[in-house]
Amino acid sequence: MKPPHAGPRIALYSHDTMGFGHIRRNILLSRALAAADPQAQILLVSGIREAGAFALPPGVDSITLPAYRKQTDGSYVPRALGADIDRLVAIRGETIAAALCRFEPDLVVVDNVPRGAMNELDGVLPMLRRMPTRLVLGLRDILDTPAVVLRQWRKQRNFQAIRDYYDAIWVYGDHKVYDTAEACGFAPDIRRRITALGYLDQCAHIAPSAAAAAEPFVLCMVGGGQDGFRLTETFVRATLPPGHRGIVVTGSMMPAASRERLRELAAARPAMTVLEFVADPLALMRDAAAVVSMGGYNTTIEILALNKRALLVPRVVPRKEQWIRSSRLAALGLIDCLHPDDLSVEAMSHWLGHGRQPPAAREVLDFNGLDRFCRLAAELITASPKDICHAA
Repeated sequence: MKPPHAGPRIALYSHDTMGFGHIRRNILLSRALAAADPQAQILLVSGIREAGAFALPPGVDSITLPAYRKQTDGSYVPRALGADIDRLVAIRGETIAAALCRFEPDLVVVDNVPRGAMNELDGVLPMLRRMPTRLVLGLRDILDTPAVVLRQWRKQRNFQAIRDYYDAIWVYGDHKVYDTAEACGFAPDIRRRITALGYLDQCAHIAPSAAAAAEPFVLCMVGGGQDGFRLTETFVRATLPPGHRGIVVTGSMMPAASRERLRELAAARPAMTVLEFVADPLALMRDAAAVVSMGGYNTTIEILALNKRALLVPRVVPRKEQWIRSSRLAALGLIDCLHPDDLSVEAMSHWLGHGRQPPAAREVLDFNGLDRFCRLAAELITASPKDICHAA
C-alpha cells in the first residue's frame, strides 16, 4: 500500500514500433506531470531501446521492453529477437503486467493503441480495472483516413476495449485542424469520453540557448529514420541558401548502408553535416534558420510552436495521417507541404532558397494541451466512481 501522504502514481505506456514520436510525447507529458506535482511517481513503459538516451526529471523512471519493428505493410516483427512475434508479444505483455501490478498506479495513460501493440495489453487492462486504476487513452490529433480508422478499430475491437476499460480519451490536438470523432462518426458513448486538450507545447521545457552558431544552418530531420533515406538524400544533394550550412539527423533506425551512403554524399560538401541521433532535437530546431522534415506529430508541433519556416514531406504509407495533418496545416498557411511523389532536388533547392516565413501558429491554434493534461489527470485521480459517467 502507498504511504498516506505519497504523491500519485502514474504510468505512461507507449508501444514505440516506428520512430521516436510516442516515447518523446510521453516524456513530455511526464515532465509536465512532475512539474505540476513534485511528489508524483511516474513510470514510463516504452518499447524502444533508445528510451534510455532521453533525460528524465526527478520522480520519473522507465522500463524498456524488447522492441517491435513495423514493416511497410503495417505488420510487426521483432526488431532484434529472432522471428517469433508471438513469443515477443508474450514477453512484453507479461513484463508490463508484472511492473504495473507492483507499481499500483492511480492512473495509466495508454498512447494511441487501446489494446496495445499486437493486443499486448489484453491481460493488463482487466487487472488495472480491478485494482482499481483510472485508464486514459491518449491520441494524437489525426490517426488516419476515416475509412481506415473505422475499419481497423472495428477489426481490432478497440471500441469495445474503450467501453470496457477506459475512463476518458484525451486528444492532443485542436479541432480547428481536425476532429477525428466527427470525421469518423464515432458513436455517442465514445464521443462522450473524448476531450480535445490542445497541442502539446514543448517550448516551456527547452534548454536555454547556447552561444549563437558561427553561421546559419538548415536542418533536416526524419524521426527514427527507417523510411527517411529519400528525403535526407534529396536534402544532401540540394543547393543550400548562400552562407548556410546543412545539418541532417538520420535517426538511429535508418539502415546502416543508407546512413553510410549519406555520409559519402555529405563528405563531398564541406557545408553539410550528418548526425545519427540527437536525444534533444528541440535545441537544434530552435536555432535552425529553417527545417525540412517528414510530418510526424511531435516534430510538426514543435515546428509550429517555434514558429519555424518549414517544409514537410510527409509519409503516406502505411498511414495517411502525416499527409492529412501536413496538408491541413499548409491550407492554414502555417507550413509548406510537398507530397513525396513531387520530391526532387530541384523542388528542394527552390524551397530552400525561396521558402516564406509563416504567421505565428500560436495566434491560430490552441497550444494549452500540457496544462489541460495535468489538470484533468489530477481531477481523474481524485474523482469518485459516481463522478465518471459512461452511460450510453
